[in-house]
Amino acid sequence: MPVIAHLSDIHLDGAGRAADRTRTVMEYLDGLPYDLDAVLVSGDIADHGSPAEYEEAAKLLRSRHPLVVCPGNHDVREAFRRGLLGEEDPSGAPVDQVLRGDGFVLAVCDSSVPGEDRGFLEESTLAWLDDVLAGTPRETPVLVAFHHPPAPLHTPYVDGIRQFGEDRLAALAGRHPHLAAFLCGHAHTAAATTFAGRPLLVAPGVVSTLRLPWEAPSGDPHVHLDEPPAVAFHVLADEGRLTTHYRVVVARR
Repeated sequence: MPVIAHLSDIHLDGAGRAADRTRTVMEYLDGLPYDLDAVLVSGDIADHGSPAEYEEAAKLLRSRHPLVVCPGNHDVREAFRRGLLGEEDPSGAPVDQVLRGDGFVLAVCDSSVPGEDRGFLEESTLAWLDDVLAGTPRETPVLVAFHHPPAPLHTPYVDGIRQFGEDRLAALAGRHPHLAAFLCGHAHTAAATTFAGRPLLVAPGVVSTLRLPWEAPSGDPHVHLDEPPAVAFHVLADEGRLTTHYRVVVARR
């Protein structure tokens, strides 16, 4: 029964706070009495996209579990590729990756748009994803991940910079019934909805937590900085049914 840990939005910036929170989550995952099938980090790894931030990320994100990391709107593709993927002469092409596990496939798409906060899947990424799905047996569930949610979450700040052009992704999903769910980050809040008839599961933010519109008076900051980081666990049952648990992570004393 595959279990995938999912965290997002660590926003490493060279200061201690983001690093400490990321370290807390990774130490928690590495200390589990169970070998996870994957750890997914769904974007906004660096806060400014600098080489030093990715050097820090490479150290903090080391794990005994299989790890897949994708870019978000704060990331820079070339620096991401060099610092996290070890590419000596990195290109600015989308960072699309696939992990084929025991009983599942995790296809991780780059929804970032260089220089912008909104998300969009390039045609090359959609073609790549179509090939991954077509090349996977129908009895094997495929989880598709990216940074930006392709559907509104009823949080105005995030909805304005979500993933657009989503009709193309929905059409692709319609051709592949073994696409089991979509996983994303960006929103800094644990959330669950549907997209293209599948679950759309949003990981909580590590660096901060989004205030929902009905939680904060008008004009107040839209993020909590004092809430602890959290992580999602996606569990795939034998029949392909997906269950997600969310866990708050507190540093051990």
